[in-house]
Amino acid sequence: MKFSKFVANIANIWHRGSKLALALLSAVTLSACNPAVLQGTATEVPQVVQGIISDPKTFNAILSQESPNVFGYTYEGLVRQNPITAKIKPSLAESWKFSEDNLRIVFTLREGLKWSNGEPLTADDVVFTYNDLIFNKEIPTNVRDSFRIGDSGKFPNVRKLDKRRIEFTLPEPFAPFLANTSVAIMPAHALRESVEKKDAEGKPVFISKWGVDTPPDEIIVNGRYKLESYSTSERVKFRRNPYYWEEDEQGNQLPYIDSVVWAILKNQDTSLLRFRSGDLDSLGVSPEYFSLLKREEKRANFRIYNGGPDYGTSFISFNLNKGSRNGKPLVPPEKSRWFNTLNFRKAVAYAIDRQQMINYIYRGLGEPQNSPISVQSPYYYEGVKGYEYNPEKAKELLQEAGFRYNNQSQLLDSKGNRVRFTLITNAENKTRESMAVQIKQDLGKIGMDVNINPLAFNVLVNKLSNSLDWECHLLGLTGGNEPNNGANVWLTDGNLHAFNQKPQAGVPPINGREVYDWEKEISQLYVQAAQELDEEKRKALYNETQRLAQEYLPFVYLVNPLALGAVRDRVQGIEYSALGGAFWNIEELKLTQKE
Repeated sequence: MKFSKFVANIANIWHRGSKLALALLSAVTLSACNPAVLQGTATEVPQVVQGIISDPKTFNAILSQESPNVFGYTYEGLVRQNPITAKIKPSLAESWKFSEDNLRIVFTLREGLKWSNGEPLTADDVVFTYNDLIFNKEIPTNVRDSFRIGDSGKFPNVRKLDKRRIEFTLPEPFAPFLANTSVAIMPAHALRESVEKKDAEGKPVFISKWGVDTPPDEIIVNGRYKLESYSTSERVKFRRNPYYWEEDEQGNQLPYIDSVVWAILKNQDTSLLRFRSGDLDSLGVSPEYFSLLKREEKRANFRIYNGGPDYGTSFISFNLNKGSRNGKPLVPPEKSRWFNTLNFRKAVAYAIDRQQMINYIYRGLGEPQNSPISVQSPYYYEGVKGYEYNPEKAKELLQEAGFRYNNQSQLLDSKGNRVRFTLITNAENKTRESMAVQIKQDLGKIGMDVNINPLAFNVLVNKLSNSLDWECHLLGLTGGNEPNNGANVWLTDGNLHAFNQKPQAGVPPINGREVYDWEKEISQLYVQAAQELDEEKRKALYNETQRLAQEYLPFVYLVNPLALGAVRDRVQGIEYSALGGAFWNIEELKLTQKE
């Protein structure tokens, strides 16, 4: 799940109007702009200018955990998914063939593939990507969990047959396999040495390879665009990859658009101002801006696209990890007792007024969210339990669990401790900050004291993935049609099992971590569902995962908004998708001349 690919990155704060389709497997995959940086407005130069509200965290596709990221532009996998039809189509591989028992799959690469530096892209690169990177336990990657097969968690066996053919052999049938091979293929000639070489701590040098401080011309890619430049807190610029493989029917090399610029803007308000002034070609339309932009649509020569319910999820989650690191509990013991009390989490679910959140923050453009699986997915379970707003029910549950109220209606635990905790969210997202304020008010009505602490997104990701020193967070996960792309969230040792996270590779160990039976059951159901090739049986298994998730509430789900994006009329060929946004088919888009 990109932590919003279900194909897996960690928080979906990208402007939906600009996000690229999930061309790569992203496991469910997180300052003010100087106007001079743009070198004129979007309509004055032959390029597309989009806005993002946080800097990229890495230029290494295998290590990425967050959205926004650059990899939908810079890399491709063996296959890709059409976000409109959900069909799998060829990408670097021109074809594939399954054996009768579905355990052997042979991919044939397109002839003449090249990397952005002109070097040949061959079967060696595919084998290297899977065996040396994705399946390498020394390398922390969200992608790996999506390839674990069966109870044993075995990975496919990958071997080269010849220069263009690669054989994958599975230990047992694995329903999500083909879609999962959309994962980015990486260049063996540029990266193999960094995998084999170890740093002073004995870790592969690859872990620090291709960070955001790397000169862009050193980063070798195979996608539609390559990195041209990156200025921290200002912009990322992409230039068309001269060795990209795809052509149109007339034999013209794609993409048509030569250059793409991401302007890194301070916040959503700044993005709105830039779009209205003509500096941006696209904007994710947040609910508070919808009415204003709708009035300007025709006059300002742009269109607002509605992709239906968003694929992502939004939620709050408590840190259920009972472990300690270096003798210090990850969560203060009294707070850990609260968070690990089911009635406490249920009380929180009943105490949050989602309809008010929809009415006032989302301006009516959304519905209550009750499932970890995207509403648009064929595996979404409509019968999943919801938690209607009921603060009195919340108070009853708390008192049944031993909590009590003092004379000031403040909630105390059985030992007299005032119930207060810190809620973190990403500071750049205005909508999330408004949600946090309402959650504070709603939980205050049942006696809880919530301290809101907005953090820079990269700082927040580090807390969730590495230090694990957090109490409660408000975030989102990207989504998709295939639930198994969220395996890295729901497997008990998954790389994004954040509510009860195991330590990542290369960080100090945790002592005393406990895993609940319901966690194990959900994890096992994900394994079984991936093994099952009968669609109705798969749906039944995923229905049960959704039921358990709502019963035990590791995530308290909030609102499922509409996926809305505004794009200027000068960009031709838009096929807007809730899953892929406006630019999933950027290689086919064209720009009209300035009016």
